[in-house]
Amino acid sequence: MNIQTLSPSTIRKLGLEALSKALGPIGMVRFLQQFDTGVGDYTKERALWLKDLDLKTIMEEIKERQKAERNNDEQER
Repeated sequence: MNIQTLSPSTIRKLGLEALSKALGPIGMVRFLQQFDTGVGDYTKERALWLKDLDLKTIMEEIKERQKAERNNDEQER
């Protein structure tokens, strides 16, 4: 089977069959419910969210969050 030549509907059908076989019908439905196509244009929205951020700022925020997480972990012990 050449996946490159299959139509989108055939790929979807085969995918659903594989999920159903691996997870059972209920598991397949639960798996599919985790995904949502969403709305809007993620690429444009992401550019707006990140327009004022530079790499240094992003790295500082990551380090702050990691430090806060470590502090929370230590307090829970």
